[in-house]
Amino acid sequence: MPELVITVARFGFLVLLWIFVFTVVGVIRRDLFAGARSGRLVAAPRTVGASTGQATAKPAKVKRGRAAHQLVVTAGQLAGTRITLGEAQITIGRAEDSTLVITDDYASARHARLVPREGQWFVEDLGSTNGTYLDRAKVTGPTPVPLGVPIRIGRTSLELRP
Repeated sequence: MPELVITVARFGFLVLLWIFVFTVVGVIRRDLFAGARSGRLVAAPRTVGASTGQATAKPAKVKRGRAAHQLVVTAGQLAGTRITLGEAQITIGRAEDSTLVITDDYASARHARLVPREGQWFVEDLGSTNGTYLDRAKVTGPTPVPLGVPIRIGRTSLELRP
């Protein structure tokens, strides 16, 4: 009898091991090919207003009288993409509902956001795995973004432009 119990336990353990392996492979596969299935690279900027319950802010302004009017992707798969900035926050990540959908392996589904506040744009990391960088410094909280300073998310770089 004990040999039968040990044999059944071994087969049970083997089945559980294979279930675990297939689950891990499925998660990795889904993460790697999530953007490729949709065929969509960039979502149109959304306007956020009272209907969504979020407060709107005035367009961002930068010292010296120059305001940021565009978000430009300078490196990565979407290089050359421009988003006109307005009053709404810009969300960046692999999720389909992001304002800027990037298909970067090092980006999280909800990676970062740009928020207009106090006359300036601020970048915030949304708890991403690989981090968000402003120039060469890791973003740990809401950080003001000067014009022309690169925001790096994985292999993708973005800049605010006048």
